Amino acid sequence: MSLTSDPPAGATAAREAGPRDPDDLAALKVVPVRHPWRWLAIAATAVVLAQFAHGLITNPAWEWEVFARFFTARTILKAVWITVQLTFYGTVLGFALGIVLAFMRLSASPFLRAVSFAYIWAFRSIPLIVQLLFWFNLAYLYKRLQFGIPFGPGFFSFDTMGLVGAMSAAVLGLALHQAAYAAEIVRGGVLSVDAGQREAASALGIPKLRQLRRIVLPQAMRAILPTAANEVISLFKGTSIVSVMAIGELFYQVQVVYGRTGQVVPLLMVATAWYVLLTTVLSVLQHYLERHFAKGATR
Repeated sequence: MSLTSDPPAGATAAREAGPRDPDDLAALKVVPVRHPWRWLAIAATAVVLAQFAHGLITNPAWEWEVFARFFTARTILKAVWITVQLTFYGTVLGFALGIVLAFMRLSASPFLRAVSFAYIWAFRSIPLIVQLLFWFNLAYLYKRLQFGIPFGPGFFSFDTMGLVGAMSAAVLGLALHQAAYAAEIVRGGVLSVDAGQREAASALGIPKLRQLRRIVLPQAMRAILPTAANEVISLFKGTSIVSVMAIGELFYQVQVVYGRTGQVVPLLMVATAWYVLLTTVLSVLQHYLERHFAKGATR
């Protein structure tokens, strides 16, 4: 006994009809898919953007003539340069220390792993403003630094009063804070590389340092770069927090100017425009770096 079922009527009709004539296919009317809600959303968004742009242009409260006068003022340009310096030194020193901490976390030594973990835990737990103020007041905690035999007699010492100034404390605080985040970014990138490649390189007798330089890091950079660039941009904008130490970076200088002139909104727009401009430059650099390290991995 067998069970059978009749084929669908549409399938039978299509089988009996055979292949369609090309002329019949050409005569078919093609109707594009319509997306009325998409076009409605586009129109609503365009109207909102147009209204916003119109308000920026026509509202006299923005005081664009004041913005134009201060955008390239000498004091503002000097403040922008200080902001760039803080970002550069904080990034270079932070990622240099972060790489060391990352490989300590990946080390086979439990002691090195524990030290690295403790550093990352501490500096990610303490707010950046507290760290900056701590380094700024280092001379209060340690009035003299002495060099010599550990836990023994010292050979020479010096006062710490003039050792760490405001700028040095800012760079030190930003770099040490950045290192904790950089370490996790680098560690995540290294772990993203297939362990089989390192095992194959070891089997071929390739030295560890060359494995790291030629095999691990070029692949890890594809995972490291997007997050690292995001962290650098956050650091660039976060430099405004050093204004609590009276360092003449961009935001502090803008506060000084509008405190003197009372023109708050246009001066805040000056700071905003510079932050947007320099963030755009960093984003362009990120794009080209990512494209460089993506060679051979993407079309």
